[in-house]
Amino acid sequence: MIWKTLPQKNKDLIEQLLINRGLNTALQKERFFNPKIEDFKKDLEIKNINIAKKRILKAIKKQELIFVSGDYDVDGICGAAVLYLGLTSLGAKVLPYIPHREKEGYGLSKIGLEQAKEKGASLVISVDCGIVDFEEAEYAKKLGLDLIITDHHQTLAKKPEAFIIIHSTKMCGTAVGWCLVKSLLKEGSDELLDLVAIATVADMMPMMGLNRAFVTQGLVKLNKTKRVGLLELASDAGVELGKIGAYEIGHYLAPRLNAAGRLESAMDALRLVCTKDRAKAQALAKKLGSINTQRKELTLKAIETAKLKIIEEKKIHVLWDETWNPGIVGLVAGRVSEETGKPAIAISVGSEFSKGSARSANGLNIIEVIRQCSDILVAVGGHPGAAGFTIHTSKIVEFQKRLEVLVDGKETKKRSLVIEAKLSSGEINLDLVKRLEEFEPFGIDNPKPILASDKVRLTDLKTVGSGKHLKGKVDNVDFIAFGKGDLKEILQEGILVNVAYDLEIDSFGNVEKPQLIIKDLQL
Repeated sequence: MIWKTLPQKNKDLIEQLLINRGLNTALQKERFFNPKIEDFKKDLEIKNINIAKKRILKAIKKQELIFVSGDYDVDGICGAAVLYLGLTSLGAKVLPYIPHREKEGYGLSKIGLEQAKEKGASLVISVDCGIVDFEEAEYAKKLGLDLIITDHHQTLAKKPEAFIIIHSTKMCGTAVGWCLVKSLLKEGSDELLDLVAIATVADMMPMMGLNRAFVTQGLVKLNKTKRVGLLELASDAGVELGKIGAYEIGHYLAPRLNAAGRLESAMDALRLVCTKDRAKAQALAKKLGSINTQRKELTLKAIETAKLKIIEEKKIHVLWDETWNPGIVGLVAGRVSEETGKPAIAISVGSEFSKGSARSANGLNIIEVIRQCSDILVAVGGHPGAAGFTIHTSKIVEFQKRLEVLVDGKETKKRSLVIEAKLSSGEINLDLVKRLEEFEPFGIDNPKPILASDKVRLTDLKTVGSGKHLKGKVDNVDFIAFGKGDLKEILQEGILVNVAYDLEIDSFGNVEKPQLIIKDLQL
């Protein structure tokens, strides 16, 4: 792996990290370390919110049934919950709905719209979907349903024919829905920020500016939440209330909420988030935990199959298999992309139609590339970094060949490990690690800083975790290198190396001390 060290413009590490993030003025630094949602007032006032607000208030006054349709991922689930909880607090009659991944597919569904009509709804609000659902928007109109679309996905030149569209790419779908709810509520919208934080992290939004503010303030609410569903979800995941950060959301809470929609029905995740019944919450949390375990097993098996299909010299990996569950192909594509450093697409093959998911790498706008094949796709949507689509099974090979040609002509960046700054091992101490923690929550555009030290000595080498991981000391500082246990046979005690790492606090035995998490090393 190539190490790319960013230019060093300041001797002070903290100042250098701020420079790396484009934070140069006192105001920019203040808003980074103390982010407040109100500092981004213009971004919150999304176009057309007032028109949607009037229609919703009319529906509440006349006691019309409002049908809220979300997506089956964490963003869509939390978004549907935000609209349901916010609107019902105003006395609205609301029926929340999440389409079934396999039976209905992504976005607004005709089956869902028919249910809305049958149940007596007159107003439909989408959340985290709808911006490319042209047929469904026309169908809603045909059924006599007013459709308010709230979404954040990439648009096309043409827009669906809806009553009104509320769209912003500056935030996740749940946050767009929250902005609409905030315009309706005189007070109480801040209590929904726990759900906005979960969705923002899960949807991998850039962790700067408004999104950083959403997560920072949302984490405060989440760590004090009284929602029994979230309390039971955290309990089942082994996450302690008061210690939930972006990492805990991304690795423990979000996967459980996502698992329901991947393998079964995401409605159970929505019910968990919204319920006020403790016993029901316990049962649902346990069920999601069980489904998540099943999801892990299916994913690991699929990834092993995917690795056998990879052809190293390809610039994009387009892989497919009849045994892959449609709900896990995004995870497979993500792992292949992560391990190869190249864009990857995984497709679950069906008899007539197949479901695919894509993950980008090396700066490639994956949705832009895939849309150039729209003539052989049934449906497609997503972001520059990730996309989902449906394709006729007979067209998969043609799709692969066309994508390989399209990507071959693209300028892509070489895979590299970005080193934010270089330190001597003597500069590493507990105070420094605590200062680095002030940069949390980490995410896109604000990664956990990777640092490097040259010509350091490795000692006390040993393996842990059944030989999978390597532990020891870098000069006098403890380190662990996950997944690098095999290096024990290569590295000699006392060898000099260059190391790239991030830093964390090791609290084992109730004694805090700095620890290096080694990402890579060079002899």
